[in-house]
Amino acid sequence: MDRRKFLQNSSLVTAALSISPFEFTKKKSSSFHVGFLSDTHVKPTAIAEEGMRKAFRHVNQSEPRVDFIINGGDSIMDALNASKEKVQKQWDVWHKVMSEENKLTVHHCIGNHDAWGWQMTDAAVKADPLYDKNWVLQEHKMSNRFYSFDHKNWKFIVLDSAHENNGGYIARIDEEQYTWLENELKTTDVSKHICIVSHIPIVSFCSAMFADKNETNGDWRISRALLHVDSRRLIDLFKNHTNIVCCLSGHIHLQDSVEYFGIQYYCNGAVSGDWWNGPFKGFAPAYALFEFFDDGNVKRQMINYA
Repeated sequence: MDRRKFLQNSSLVTAALSISPFEFTKKKSSSFHVGFLSDTHVKPTAIAEEGMRKAFRHVNQSEPRVDFIINGGDSIMDALNASKEKVQKQWDVWHKVMSEENKLTVHHCIGNHDAWGWQMTDAAVKADPLYDKNWVLQEHKMSNRFYSFDHKNWKFIVLDSAHENNGGYIARIDEEQYTWLENELKTTDVSKHICIVSHIPIVSFCSAMFADKNETNGDWRISRALLHVDSRRLIDLFKNHTNIVCCLSGHIHLQDSVEYFGIQYYCNGAVSGDWWNGPFKGFAPAYALFEFFDDGNVKRQMINYA
């Protein structure tokens, strides 16, 4: 054998053996980053305004840079039982901070506290054009309460999960929305990965941890306001679409990650923590930084921005 070829071949074998099997077979995959900021609950107080500023300033300066933000809902403290004057002041703070601290594209999800008037009995409120979700749609310049958008090899489906229920609210999607979702999933190319966003979790463990105690008989207390009551129906729908990778939510102000039937469900804490009173049940004010890979993998890092 030619000596030069022998030495070259020997060098190649030695180099290959020096690389671990994982490194040798690992495929490189490009990715992008998304900031998921939920439950900001901003109001016209110094603590809330400064906290929101810190969170949006932090994600805007994040390294690696994020491609866009998903607002998980409950942007303002509360519009369920507040006068028009109080609601407008909350939205004024939201827009002031966003204009001064945020330069990124934001895709909005509607939270229960963003809806106006559900807990008010005045007939004039119910008849007002801004009643229900009309006000938040106007403030966020949203053309519809549920929608989808594409980014690289991913489709993001944003649901409207909180609905008025006898003066309170219930977590589900309505029939119009279910039909739309069914068609959206059916018509999405199977090669495109799907991420579903809802304000209230579809699947989570921390929904059971929100209450401080179980029922007197030991049963867990999971309110219809804390977890989708139509979870079984949605899970059965999702089983037909293997390109659904993950579901993102907020609402609970707690953090968890649950894998169920091959889908990762992330509940992502709250920018406001304990509604601007520090940590909530041990979870500090935070937002989630997601990395979405073109091979369908997802990674989450919780950022205690303060």
